[in-house]
Amino acid sequence: VHLKESGGGLVRIGDSLRLSCEGSGDTFARTTMAWFRQAPGREREFLGGLRWSAINAQYPDSKLDRFSITRDNAKDMVYLDMNDLQPTDTGVYYCATRARSAVSPSVQEYDNWGPGTQVTVSS
Repeated sequence: VHLKESGGGLVRIGDSLRLSCEGSGDTFARTTMAWFRQAPGREREFLGGLRWSAINAQYPDSKLDRFSITRDNAKDMVYLDMNDLQPTDTGVYYCATRARSAVSPSVQEYDNWGPGTQVTVSS
């Protein structure tokens, strides 16, 4: 499975963004997908994930109500919608897949990663 994120950029406080993750490969629609982000000088952070057959995404306990994840298997796409962006949301955003069906918050559990897309929120 090959992944490619898009939709990042420079935005202002309070703006919204939709990040997209396009997958290719025969098994994309049957994988578990997740979004992570990595802020400068910090570890990669789990934002949420979605099993291939699930309607609703799973989020960490620290879930940001401003973020939501959806997928469209017919289009081989997964989306991360972000609202009311803040400077603390600045970082590189990655999508990832894992062969197992359960969503995991652990970076090590994911087999494939996209190159990432930069989001910068200016103050």
